[in-house]
Amino acid sequence: MSTPISDSAFLHVLELNVRTELTLAQTSPPEDAASIPIEEWLSDPADAQRYEAGLRSLLGAVGALEDGSGRHRRAQYGITKDELISRRGGSP
Repeated sequence: MSTPISDSAFLHVLELNVRTELTLAQTSPPEDAASIPIEEWLSDPADAQRYEAGLRSLLGAVGALEDGSGRHRRAQYGITKDELISRRGGSP
């Protein structure tokens, strides 16, 4: 039986796992799809891009939950959620 962990500890572990997976995705050598017949592809290059985008999205969601306010960290993303909304002319 495992011991329950706090929400913040869970988010921290999740963030570490997502960062590790994102690093692996970014450092994997890209396949030269143009030089390999499509039948020999290990994965579709578009799938790899979608996977990396999904990891970035998940990392952003974890960051927002860790902040507790639903705002992304400015240092990581360069803009807060409220700033983005105000630039689009909306309200938070």
